[in-house]
Amino acid sequence: MSTNNLLTVRNLRTYFPVTGGLFSKVVGHVKAVDGVSFQIKKGETLGLVGESGCGKTTAGRTILRLIEPTSGEILFQGQDIVKAPEQDLRKLRQNMQIIFQDPYSSLNPRKTVADIIGESLLFHKKVATTKDRDERVKELLVQVGLSPNYINRYPHEFSGGQRQRIGIARAIALNPSFIVCDEPVSALDVSIQAQVINLLMGLREKLALTYLFIAHDLSVVKHISNRIAVMYLGQIVEEASTKKLFANPTHPYTQALLAAIPIPDPEKRKVRHPLQGDVPSPLRPPKGCRFSTRCPHVMERCRQEEPRYYEAGQDHISKCFLLER
Repeated sequence: MSTNNLLTVRNLRTYFPVTGGLFSKVVGHVKAVDGVSFQIKKGETLGLVGESGCGKTTAGRTILRLIEPTSGEILFQGQDIVKAPEQDLRKLRQNMQIIFQDPYSSLNPRKTVADIIGESLLFHKKVATTKDRDERVKELLVQVGLSPNYINRYPHEFSGGQRQRIGIARAIALNPSFIVCDEPVSALDVSIQAQVINLLMGLREKLALTYLFIAHDLSVVKHISNRIAVMYLGQIVEEASTKKLFANPTHPYTQALLAAIPIPDPEKRKVRHPLQGDVPSPLRPPKGCRFSTRCPHVMERCRQEEPRYYEAGQDHISKCFLLER
């Protein structure tokens, strides 16, 4: 493994058992994440995009061991998190944090800002006294663009954008090197989204952070990500640098996602061909290519064989038979 890689994920699978019958027998598995592999270099942001239900959030939470993986490897700074005992995992988690999607449900309404942000500081013994904790919390509030005077307020006294800033302050409190951003702007007003994205980009440069940025909106991911991995039904179907992916999308699913991005200029708008049908159930994914039931270029081979990853260019891979030469 290259020493440049902060995180390496290999063949990650996360299956959830489905039970039925009188004795709750396992009758199948929801294959939320099914053979995902990628790497993230230090200081880089990898955007993980796809429709709702494709397994993005499950992948992000599995990487942090908030959800137990079924199989695969998760190497963080060279250490396999999957095999790490609880004691080692607790130390690792100081370097791995998460920003949740919903700023309303992710903050405890019964706790003050000082308790919400400062809890981890006391738990990991980063501060000795409550006074020291409060001073550190005030510094963090200023870092995320909030007044230090908010320290004794409760979540209900803040707007959605302010709550997400509190969530970001909580995530950076322990000076982590890696943060999973789980759709951090999808629940916010459009006018606030750009502010939060700019804040995250500023913190990345200032604190030398590395992000896994999960989203379903490619136009949002474009601004913050160095590379993008497109996910469909538990698998990554295309991965490339942001510039290459937008200039030359090779997988039909990626092309459909890019075509769906609204373009304000009427003269530059392209003819849209919306995808037909719904996303198949991860309980019973299609045989062969996962996208074969909705692909406009589907061949008989696609319905029988699962494609491998093909090189679409330097550092650009795509899981589609159309690239076979």
